[in-house]
Amino acid sequence: MAGEAASEEAASGELTIGFLPLVDACLPILAREHGFAEEEGLSLRLVRDMSWATVLDRLLYGHSDAAHMVAPLAIATTLGRGRPAQPLSVPFVLGLNGNAITMRPDLAKAVNPGGGLGDPATVGAALKAHVEEAGRKLRFGVVHRYSSHNYMLRYWLAACGVQPDLDVEITTVAPPFCADALEHGEVDAICVGEPWNSVAVERGAGEIVLVTAQIWRRGVEKVLAFRERVMEERRGQAEALVRALRKAGEHFVDPANLEANAAILARPEYLDGDATLIGRAISDRLLLAQGGQVLHYPDFMFQHREAANFPWVSQAEWLYSQMVRWDGLTFDPADAAKAARVFRPDVYRSALLGTGEPLPGASSKVEGSLHKPTSVSMQQGVITLENNSFFDCRPFDPELLESYIESQRRS
Repeated sequence: MAGEAASEEAASGELTIGFLPLVDACLPILAREHGFAEEEGLSLRLVRDMSWATVLDRLLYGHSDAAHMVAPLAIATTLGRGRPAQPLSVPFVLGLNGNAITMRPDLAKAVNPGGGLGDPATVGAALKAHVEEAGRKLRFGVVHRYSSHNYMLRYWLAACGVQPDLDVEITTVAPPFCADALEHGEVDAICVGEPWNSVAVERGAGEIVLVTAQIWRRGVEKVLAFRERVMEERRGQAEALVRALRKAGEHFVDPANLEANAAILARPEYLDGDATLIGRAISDRLLLAQGGQVLHYPDFMFQHREAANFPWVSQAEWLYSQMVRWDGLTFDPADAAKAARVFRPDVYRSALLGTGEPLPGASSKVEGSLHKPTSVSMQQGVITLENNSFFDCRPFDPELLESYIESQRRS
């Protein structure tokens, strides 16, 4: 009977998508609310969860067809990190960056006395000095062990001479509870997506010191993940969903739609939050400290331009490099190949070929290598990529994956 029900669902074009109440869940939500999914013959059922663990469980046990997911978790699941391996596929990137590092106010003032968004290297040096004098380990909260939040935070700390797990403690807090954990003193800082940094600021529990776009200007963040088998069985629907999400992305970044989209995302069934805070995030504006001025930081969230939704294989390989580094693993070429296979530019291309949407000619690139606008070769359309650098100016060449991992371990 379960098989018959699944067949009927597939035939009807219904897809169930799990998500967390974060601003970067916007594209599936808006694809449903604005009819972009319906235009592609799809009916989307969206299921809200409270932690990435439950989003993953729902996906793996067949209670959802696809999920809004932190990108490294799709790779960790495929490689069997922490549970039996189940291959996942990512045909679409839901967005780049959109996270911030928010510290309790006294710590923020100690490491960033000038206020505003600090310089990552300067704040990191001040944090190193503070850690050495503190007499206790500071505790940072991240949303999941296998999250870009964790890896971006660790990358920044290590590059500044602060050793994760030795000099500071990194613990897991589900996104909707990050502001609570900071307010109750359970953590000294959080790295989380919006609107939860802004919630902490509004309460006076924290001050935003850095955004992750300062650490890696075009860092991969959330993705659309399927079980590999389900995506292949329902390939036509997966491609239809890619097209619907691209339409939603174009709508989302249009300033004329900001107020309406913020109101939709704020609804109880979605983020159940403050439309004003959500609207700020959508427009790349942040209130860094209670009573302060709203700051505009261009490209804080990045949902559409410059092939932002294209699943670059090199992004998956960078995430794998961090997994090996921080889990203390030995580089394994077979695992590296499996990790790279999680990101599926072939599906993205198949879905959008002939639509007029820009399609890169390559599936991989040197990450962090651009410091000025650069035109790239295209299969379809025209794209100019802008600054995608890491704050320490160390690019990642996927052709040199193993040596990159070794160089990071020595640093």
